Amino acid sequence: MPLPSDDAPIRSYEDARAFLFGRIDYERAVSMPYGQRHFKLDRMRELLRRLDNPQQKLPIVHIAGTKGKGSTAAMTAAVLQAAGHRTGIFSSPHLERIEERMVVDRQCCSGQQFAALAERLRPVVAEMDAQAAIEGETGPTYFELTTAMALLMFVENNVDIAVLEVGLGGRLDSTNVCEPRVCVITSISYDHQQQLGNTLEAIAREKAGIIKPGIPVVSGVIDLEPQAVIREICQQQGCRLIERSTDFDFRYHWPTHLEECSKQGTLDVWFGERPEAAHYQGLAIGPLGEHQGANAAVTIAIVEELRRQGWVIEDDAVCAGLSQVDIPARIEVVARRPAIVIDVAHNAASIAALLDTLDRCFSARQRLLVFATTAEKDIEGMLRSLLARFDRVMLTKYSDNPRGVPAEHLAAVARSITGQEFPVYLRPADALTAARAEAQPEDLICITGSFFIAAELRRLLPSDE
Repeated sequence: MPLPSDDAPIRSYEDARAFLFGRIDYERAVSMPYGQRHFKLDRMRELLRRLDNPQQKLPIVHIAGTKGKGSTAAMTAAVLQAAGHRTGIFSSPHLERIEERMVVDRQCCSGQQFAALAERLRPVVAEMDAQAAIEGETGPTYFELTTAMALLMFVENNVDIAVLEVGLGGRLDSTNVCEPRVCVITSISYDHQQQLGNTLEAIAREKAGIIKPGIPVVSGVIDLEPQAVIREICQQQGCRLIERSTDFDFRYHWPTHLEECSKQGTLDVWFGERPEAAHYQGLAIGPLGEHQGANAAVTIAIVEELRRQGWVIEDDAVCAGLSQVDIPARIEVVARRPAIVIDVAHNAASIAALLDTLDRCFSARQRLLVFATTAEKDIEGMLRSLLARFDRVMLTKYSDNPRGVPAEHLAAVARSITGQEFPVYLRPADALTAARAEAQPEDLICITGSFFIAAELRRLLPSDE
């Protein structure tokens, strides 16, 4: 795809994609950097200043966390929309098309609007590039531009409230230029250690970098070490903290035999320390798993804080939003007999949540795994958990991003764990074909390890649901 020149107008969706993909894209870097040299909030602030500061025209819910931030953002947006509020949501990464990152009332940005937004950015970016070249710096990045496009789109579409999901970390993330109504940290676990730190305390400090003076904070973090960090920062910043296990909690009721038919889990949520006095009982939620119950409980805590600030959100809207929300590739059942499940789990904690859900919700005769993952992830930790729980394993490398780990390397790691050989497939489609050929109707196929493998194979599996 030819790149448009700086002075060539962006007239089409294809032009807009070429413009964005010509920028520095750390999501596709073989080794993702992290630090003030690469992630510059001053550069993001300058970009938005030249665009008349769209972030200042929007009430915002800002969501960070190791796991669950995307699901919590989707749930929050679904509840707000069900309550009658025009709602924008910015999330990343996308599964199939870049405009999935910017959505208003469940409608992705249209190709026409996408091109128009990119054209608004083009002259501003050219000016910033020229100045950066003089100073020996770089201009705005791919993620910074998509963030700015989403904020502009929300203003142009007159949203009542926007939900912004952090891309990486929090402190240096390009979304961290907003002044939100609520800051949210869903969970803290090990991921992106090379960028965020090797301890839960260090990771928590990066995530808690989104906390702003006096802005209420909702936290779903329950591990003591990161919990203490968040409490400390909230106290320093003068923020009211609404915390799971102290101010709210939940109980999740599992659906079973999902290889046969579709069912939803249900949730009880209470405030304070009295589960017997739950405000919500038997609340149906669309996404599967106890970890999604935790995300839904955090969503309800966000709703309670927004109500406190004067937002009208009825209980019926909470029920409708959580039961109807659709979050692709989060333990998504795309077929039955055999059951095929796609999940974007890519660290040890999310793999554990996936396995727990498969154990409780499915009664498969045999389990088959299609696995690919990304450089710098805990490959050994993920495979050690997965290999013990699957009968057949197909290892591959996704083709949509250069950060994919070669399947031969995955096989070497698997061999070091079990002493066994595992089949390697150069193309993900071949691994899926092999799994489907071997699976019987009573079996289960699971595709996991990365957003990128989930996206690549999901396109080949039209939902039977």
